[in-house]
Amino acid sequence: MSRCFPAETLNAALRRLVDLEYTNVEICIHESGGHISPSEVLADLDQSVRTCRQTHRLTPCAFSIETDLPEGDEYYSQFAACCKLAKAVKVVTVTVRSAELGTPFNAEVERLQRLSAIGSVEGVRVGILTETGRMSQDPDTATVFCNSVKGLGITLDPSHYIYGPHAGRGFEQVMKHVYHVRLRDTSKDQLQVRVGQGEVEYGRLINQLRKVGYNRALCVDVAPVPDVDQLAEMRKMRLLLESLL
Repeated sequence: MSRCFPAETLNAALRRLVDLEYTNVEICIHESGGHISPSEVLADLDQSVRTCRQTHRLTPCAFSIETDLPEGDEYYSQFAACCKLAKAVKVVTVTVRSAELGTPFNAEVERLQRLSAIGSVEGVRVGILTETGRMSQDPDTATVFCNSVKGLGITLDPSHYIYGPHAGRGFEQVMKHVYHVRLRDTSKDQLQVRVGQGEVEYGRLINQLRKVGYNRALCVDVAPVPDVDQLAEMRKMRLLLESLL
């Protein structure tokens, strides 16, 4: 993901990924902490298209979309603009976060239905991120969302099913709905640990995905940590995943 180098400009982050011999990139379109913001996309779609096409031989494989706005007309306008951007740069999958815990189930279904319908107009598929602290932290709930909303899928971040309230239980039920995958190494006590020190069974995960016909990108989402060589961690993750494919 582009946010593996959050302190860099998008151009510099992409150059880092090229130097590390990555071939694809998920671009973060976040209002806070992203390389591009949804409000910028809505304000100047053409400029956003030019920015996202300058990828230094990397292929954009997904967008991560996060807005600070409450649900409303502007919220959906920003999302629609991001979907137009995705279509323009040939990105098929966009990721959104599910609602916070405590949100009424039916209200979240309605929001996801609207997002999925907006995406379908542009030929874009919407995936909800599996994430601790949000409704998708329970794989059964995430699966029900996909069964209830036409065209909706899942961006699988297995770390949140290893670390967090679901730790120790399986999540095979989400596999058939997976549109996109984000990976890091994780323990039951920490969401992110150094590569090789966690409990993510990458080989088993890849085999589960193969069984349901998943043939899309495996995205590395490793956040910088003080006193840890980020370039070395990113290189180790790439080599690890390549050895399994």
